[in-house]
This record gives sequence, structure tokens and C-alpha cells, in this order.
Amino acid sequence: MPELPEVETVRRGLLPVMEGRVIAQAAVNRPDLRWPFPTGMAARLTGARVEALRRRSKYILADLSTGETLLIHLGMSGRMLISGAQLGAFHHDHPAPAKHDHVVFDMEGGARVTFNDARRFGAMDLMQTAEAEAHPLLSVLGPEPLGNDFHEAHLAARLKGRATPIKSALLDQHLVAGLGNIYVCEVLFRAGIHPARLARDVTGAEVALLVPLIREVLAEAIEAGGSSLKDYRQADGELGYFQHSFRVYDREGQACTTPGCGASLLRIVQSGRSSFFCPTCQR
Repeated sequence: MPELPEVETVRRGLLPVMEGRVIAQAAVNRPDLRWPFPTGMAARLTGARVEALRRRSKYILADLSTGETLLIHLGMSGRMLISGAQLGAFHHDHPAPAKHDHVVFDMEGGARVTFNDARRFGAMDLMQTAEAEAHPLLSVLGPEPLGNDFHEAHLAARLKGRATPIKSALLDQHLVAGLGNIYVCEVLFRAGIHPARLARDVTGAEVALLVPLIREVLAEAIEAGGSSLKDYRQADGELGYFQHSFRVYDREGQACTTPGCGASLLRIVQSGRSSFFCPTCQR
């Protein structure tokens, strides 16, 4: 599933063709994805101007001139693909309609944004913009890891006395929003913290290290356009490249990248998810 860097990369790719533009025509080609689409969604979107395109955790939020906000979740295989617009040095013509093109936005100016989702685990919803933060998917989220509300004091307070592995704690969306399996593995490696160590045993010095490392890893991943492992593509159809910078994730059995270490990286399963780490560098 796309994590924060992938969703942020898609949002940034959509900005030139959506933010400040009118949705000239919206088409909804099936009744549901992960759950049913809102009643009359196509009609409610058609003619609306996208006043702002923002991100909350792993959700893209389009604030509309109608006073509603469109929530978009990419799910496992969802893609927001742009055609009919100049993207950098390339012009992408409109492709022929594809089987899994479930929602299509024809924007003023000729650009088209298509939500394609083969597995149909994605989702869209409409809500009043003024009440967006009360939406069931958003109201439970912790602070954004790249925002000012995520800091050492917050993290220390949420980890204190917690008898759960630090890996699981950092994946808790109530604690911090948007972190996923890939980037938590990478952060814990850089911090030298074993993923199975209990959250309550992480020292104050390590907490102080974790906050900037989380921001560092996410910023690097966004700069690289996210990580393409299976279905993920950027809005222009290109792959992300951060997977080429993985230091531990999906590198089981390979040598640790820390100079002079030489240990083989290991994998364990925690709560049904793979954790990759160095048994020498991470304690």
C-alpha cells in the first residue's frame, strides 16, 4: 500500500492540473470501490473548482468551491494518472479507456485525471469541508510526521510505558500519521534500534534521534518520488526510485551497508508484516 511519500508525490503531481481548476466533467464508472461511492458523486463534482489539494496521512483531500471535500485513498493498487497535459518536457495524450478506470475527471484546460484501481481497495468520499477533520478516517489520526505537532515531547509521551515493539508503535496511526512498514524499517536501522525492542525501553536520547530521522527518511523518499515495489506509479506514470536507496527493507540475507559491519540482514514477522534489520547495528 502506498505510504506517505508515495501519496505526497501523487498529490504534487496532481497540483498543476487540479488545484485552482474546475472539474468540467466527472464520470463514475461503477457504484463502489472499497465501499460505495457517495450518492450523486459525479454531479456533485462536475462544475466544482478545486480550491486546494492537500494531504492528510495517506489520504489526498481536494477542497472544493461547493464547500465539500473529496477524500481519495489509493488503496493497494490505485493510481491517479494524468493525460492531455504538459508534464515537464512531455505531453501525455488521452489513452483509450481501460478496464479499471473507475473515476475520471476532465479538467478545464483539457487535462484528464483518471483513477485506475485494479484491485478496488481504494476509496473516495465526499464530506463538508468545515467538518472534514471529524470524518471517521481522519479524526483518529495522530500528528503529521513532517508537521510542527510531531516533536520529541509528543513521541516520548506516547512511547512511555508502552509494552509493544517499537516497530508496531511507530506504525500506530494514532501516534503519528502516515508512517508505513517500509519507512519505519529504514528509520529504525538509521537509529540503531531493533524493531522488536519494547517502546517503553527506547531511551530519551533515542527518541530525540527518531524524530529528525523520520523526517529525513520521508523527505528523501519524497524527493525520489516514493518507492515502486508493485503497483505504485507517480501521477505522470513514472516509477518512484527510493527503493534503490533501501538500506534494510527487502534486503534479507544481503550484507549490512554500515561500513565495517559485514553482518547479514535478517527478517522477522511482526503483526503479519516483515521487519528487516541488522542484528549487529540494531540493538
